Amino acid sequence: MSDKIKIIIDADPGIDDAAAISIALNNPQLDVRLITTVAGNVTVDKTTINALKLVKFFEAQVPVAKGAALPLLKPFEDAARIHGESGMPGYDFSGYGEPINKDAVTAMYETLMAEPTPITLVPTGSYTNIALLLRLHPDVISKIERIVAMGGSISGGNMTSSAEFNVFTDPHAAEIVYKSGIPVVMIGLDITLKALLTAPSIEKLSGLNESGKMLHALITHYGDGGEQRVPMHDVNTIFYLLHPEAITTKEYWVDVVTEGPAIGETVADIRGAYHDGKTNAQVAIDIDTEFFNEWMLAEVAKMK
Repeated sequence: MSDKIKIIIDADPGIDDAAAISIALNNPQLDVRLITTVAGNVTVDKTTINALKLVKFFEAQVPVAKGAALPLLKPFEDAARIHGESGMPGYDFSGYGEPINKDAVTAMYETLMAEPTPITLVPTGSYTNIALLLRLHPDVISKIERIVAMGGSISGGNMTSSAEFNVFTDPHAAEIVYKSGIPVVMIGLDITLKALLTAPSIEKLSGLNESGKMLHALITHYGDGGEQRVPMHDVNTIFYLLHPEAITTKEYWVDVVTEGPAIGETVADIRGAYHDGKTNAQVAIDIDTEFFNEWMLAEVAKMK
């Protein structure tokens, strides 16, 4: 159907990535053309295996391409303490397939250039693959509709006091994305720490179907949040694509700090003082949290 939203997911699964990918693969309004992987929550070997597990679990005909093993310049630091050593602990997946014989950047480039209309990129890990794509293949920019990116914050970080994890992981890649001229929607901690999956919602998952059991198993092994409320950071990108009316955004110019103690911080020009009123991002600042919980349960209920 021509009214489907065509997307490429660039991810580092990861428990919340797994939930986002699950919903994206099953929602009829979305057309997932490619999944690419990057080092982040765990190593790229593990994030690739995890993406392949999800594709096989849902019997989805979506290619998976392995991407960057390291950030552009900064030393790599994973989040295995949050997501477990495998990145997706708690559920026994029945094996997985193989990634395609193309690296993530090549696969993204060929997928984008082959399409008659632009595609939306949805990074839910660090932006290393996308930064490499833009630098190696600048002709691809016209083929990118927009970038709906989980990452950043204008109200404090979760990796340091000022930096959110995805941007902190590869701030130089984030800088390239925000300076690219491509429309960027920043789905950051300003809303993802509000859109918390409640304990009753988590408990309901296990009784919905096998997909619910799988997600319940992963989420209950998640080291983020607490027992009563758990953030589903990456799921908010998919929620935004499907229900932009439930998220309030504001246009800002966003700069990325690439050195010093605040490395990885996303700085919004809130006063409009430094860029002559120009903006480069729509920053998500508020969300309908009750609807988010209802929506996520309803999405999972439609799965196998």
